[in-house]
Amino acid sequence: MTTLLNTQDIARISQTLGLQELLRRLVGYLEADYLRWEAFDKCARVASHSADGVIELMPIADASLYSFKYVNGHPKNTRAGLPTVMAVGLLADVATGRPELLSELTLSTALRTAATSVMVARRLARQNSRSMALIGNGAQSEFQALAFHLLLGISEIRLYDIDPAATAKLQRQLSALPGLRLIACKSTAEAVRGADIVTTVTADKSNATILTPEMIEPGMHINGVGGDCPGKTEMHRGVLEAAKVFVEFEPQSRIEGDVQQMPADFPVIEFWRVLNGQVSGRDHAQQITFFDSVGFALEDFSTLRLLRDLARELGLGQEVSLIPEMADPKNLFGELGLSAAQMQGSHPFAEEVAGLRRAA
Repeated sequence: MTTLLNTQDIARISQTLGLQELLRRLVGYLEADYLRWEAFDKCARVASHSADGVIELMPIADASLYSFKYVNGHPKNTRAGLPTVMAVGLLADVATGRPELLSELTLSTALRTAATSVMVARRLARQNSRSMALIGNGAQSEFQALAFHLLLGISEIRLYDIDPAATAKLQRQLSALPGLRLIACKSTAEAVRGADIVTTVTADKSNATILTPEMIEPGMHINGVGGDCPGKTEMHRGVLEAAKVFVEFEPQSRIEGDVQQMPADFPVIEFWRVLNGQVSGRDHAQQITFFDSVGFALEDFSTLRLLRDLARELGLGQEVSLIPEMADPKNLFGELGLSAAQMQGSHPFAEEVAGLRRAA
């Protein structure tokens, strides 16, 4: 049997643990797996692009578990009442290939993206960071705001979105949270002025320049999160040239991150090397650091591991028969339960049904 987790299960987990504890555990799983970086069989995501968006598969495996995520990115979806990003994921046992968990990953991807942002910012942002600019106030924004507030102590978030209704939505959702000051701004430049951390979470599939060099101040940490794909950027290249740049998996980031606009020899550092002490993160207080976050399969692997463990701990999920459970594993055909008549394509009511269709 395979455990199935739906969106209601993810909401139940969040409500039972509390968001702060859920994010804290997720960061722990992420760090544990990033520290095992070299144990994983990795590849860049497999993408199918169209005029309106992209559909991707994100596989990864270690010696024990295999996972993949199916995910899309369609910025125009909100006009049709659909999320820009929708995802499902599967976790399987490597030894047998048996699927252990099938889970929604739309809500969970937002949680893991925010947790990844915090994991990285702990090593790259200044230790006394208290203010953040949040550019793009759509579906991902509350997750980012809460993760930085609850886990990193950010107490002031300066908001900007080209759609004022999105900013108003975020303010309504989080206005009752104690210790968090939300400031709506009239432009990106106003929002980033004086911020310790700048998080961009935009979705348009275009070569945008959300941040330009004159907006960047010494000591800033830039968390470039917005949905990525070839031909989609958020940064002026001058921003990257001024920063120490970190990525998740370089072969993937070179294709669809903000670094896609840079020369092939432009220096980047895979973040796992900071975690295990191979290289430094921030070198000094005035340094500009940039995390080119595109989302990597390892983060979904960690998320699915946590969801599997929490489903067991909290007694959540539904057991479903995705794989036949056979007394004789060689008798797959027997699982269809066909009679001789059904094997021939005939059924006692087939002629009667066909007659009714002709009459209609």
